[in-house]
Amino acid sequence: MMRIALIILWSFIASAAAVAQAAEKPVSIVLVHGAFVDGSGWKAVFDMLTAEGYEVLPVQNPTISLSGDVAATEQVIAAARHPVILVGHSYGGMVITQAGDDPKVQGLVYIAAFAPDAGESVASLAEQAPPPGESAAPLLPPHDGYLLVDPTKFPTAFAADVDASITHFMAAAQVPWGLEAVRAPITKVAWKTKPSHFMVTTEDRMIPPTFQRAFAKRAGARTIEIRSSHAVMLAHPHEVATFIGNAAGVQ
Repeated sequence: MMRIALIILWSFIASAAAVAQAAEKPVSIVLVHGAFVDGSGWKAVFDMLTAEGYEVLPVQNPTISLSGDVAATEQVIAAARHPVILVGHSYGGMVITQAGDDPKVQGLVYIAAFAPDAGESVASLAEQAPPPGESAAPLLPPHDGYLLVDPTKFPTAFAADVDASITHFMAAAQVPWGLEAVRAPITKVAWKTKPSHFMVTTEDRMIPPTFQRAFAKRAGARTIEIRSSHAVMLAHPHEVATFIGNAAGVQ
């Protein structure tokens, strides 16, 4: 009889734990990737945040035009079940700055990203020479209206601290970045009205760390720094997931 009672007790505890683990937090997290890659780079971060009970929605941006990427992001925001924390990596920071004007968005998280002001574009921001000791992205000349990173330099520029077998595949599988996306200016600046958070990657060779710090300071963002390449969600997914989760918790 005692054994049956213990089995029932343990079953109840296990069921309660499963329900508690599955309980969804009242915040949705929308993940916006940058140029040259797709949403699959968020996989590890997605898994960690989902396990914590968040609804996590990656966006698949075409990266052909800024307006198209903003529209794709707005569709995902509209589909979210809860108020949204909008996360952008790299060029994704341009997208979330514009799309984050949506009233459903409660806060912004920039991960090694551009955080532009009104009238700024990637092209205008990239006109500034990188500070001494820092690097600009090793882009090939435009071809048929698109940009790519030099494949021979992609592994060290984009993800020097990620397994080489992954970075060599990423270099070969790049998504071309449309010049329309690069040249389009921002018309809405969500960080001026929404709380923002910024993760600066100090070993970044795509967006200079000095530029990232300036973006974060201008936006008044809660900022942390991490010793990482540009592809921080691949190199340090736990730290990125924790940073996003903390941002979601302080809104």
